[in-house]
Amino acid sequence: MTKNSSIYISAFLFLISIFSFFNIIYSNYFDIFFNIENYIYTLIISLILGILILFFNRKKVKKISLYEKIFTVLLGYILFPLIISIPYYFGIQNITLLNSYFEAISGFTSTGFTIFENIKQLDESLILWRSTSQWIGGIYFLFSILLLIDIFDKNLKQSFTEYLSFNNSEIFKQSFKIIIIYSSLTLLIFILFKIINLRTFDAFNLSLSIISSGGFLPVNNIDYLFESDLSKIFLSFSMVLSFFSLFLVYNLVFFNRKKLSFLSEDFNLLIYLIFLIFFSFVFLNTSKSFPTILVAITSSVSNIGFSFSDTPNNLTFIFFIMVIIGGSFFSTSSGIRVIKILTLIKFSVNNLLSHTKPNQIYSNRVTLINENTNKSDIDKYFFSIIIFIISLSLLTLLLTLSDIQFENSFKLSILTIMNTVNSTMFQLPNFDFYNLSFLTKIYLIIFMIIGRVELLTILILFKKFLFKN
Repeated sequence: MTKNSSIYISAFLFLISIFSFFNIIYSNYFDIFFNIENYIYTLIISLILGILILFFNRKKVKKISLYEKIFTVLLGYILFPLIISIPYYFGIQNITLLNSYFEAISGFTSTGFTIFENIKQLDESLILWRSTSQWIGGIYFLFSILLLIDIFDKNLKQSFTEYLSFNNSEIFKQSFKIIIIYSSLTLLIFILFKIINLRTFDAFNLSLSIISSGGFLPVNNIDYLFESDLSKIFLSFSMVLSFFSLFLVYNLVFFNRKKLSFLSEDFNLLIYLIFLIFFSFVFLNTSKSFPTILVAITSSVSNIGFSFSDTPNNLTFIFFIMVIIGGSFFSTSSGIRVIKILTLIKFSVNNLLSHTKPNQIYSNRVTLINENTNKSDIDKYFFSIIIFIISLSLLTLLLTLSDIQFENSFKLSILTIMNTVNSTMFQLPNFDFYNLSFLTKIYLIIFMIIGRVELLTILILFKKFLFKN
């Protein structure tokens, strides 16, 4: 591991130690002494490990190889949840290390699967720790995209930066910008929830979960938190913030015509979202419960997964399609990404038209900038979909062999790979993760990580180990 990789890993270990310290203060202030020593252990372990990695690896190189970048990102997804699982393992009686790690992985990947049947049985410090793990995982995901920026094509990179490759100063600048915007949006969501008189504790936990596209709730049922139509509209708006690019607000505030390309993907996303809302309002609003359907739509496109108990069951297939499509390239949502699907559709239509009207010339333009999409980029998008299909088929097979009904296996596989929590709108609201077998939990852990790293990185790893050239 080079010095830059060590700094990257150490920085997030220090971040975990900071949030451990906040939990210690919270537990001490509200006299929750049962788990306070576990957060002390977490603080000490993360702090010491971060210092050791930072100062005992002084190997310097001018540029980190792409494979080391991918290895560093994957190492973080394995190591950090192990540390995050400490308060679960030592703070809850009769919980196994695997169950603790499963809960930590689910939080850090912003998936939201939980082994706890009744959240009210947890003390408030653990509920806060669950939400904290999602917030850290969300910002880690954004930093991972920044670290792996060189593997993405030009059009995707131009959705948030004018640079084709980052130097150290630009990485620091973009990293600082991410922290400020991510924290500001978290605060904005918290304020929105306080406007509708949500309890401070619930509002804070939900703001941490939603900005990271996470699925952990501070209560057992979201219906009790958002009863009025106005509160549901506020919830929908807050989830849209994690659907669009993190830099959308920044680019709107500091608008520059020369950087119009930065808004191109969000413009396409806005059209897509407006179409979904209009279609749902006209054709799906049969029970006069549009705010509930609106929450399900925004929750699906942002890969959060929250829904109310009265969400129509006949729309499950549509919600799954929205989950698979996903949101912005540089948002905390998962999915295949809208920009990739639009590019593939454009490319396919152009090729069909070129056969029917060979004398005409068509261009593969999907953004507001007048640049064509390269054939190599089309290949990347196509392989991403192929990898998703292979991953979905493999996980469905493994879950089916684990004595889970095929329909549930298929649904659960989609939600796992897309890092979306199971809920009423997917007809999997009370799925029992606690009693799953050892191997089944391992399968889900592996594919939650696969779903969080860009699927293209998996293809690159396959190329590294399977092909010499």
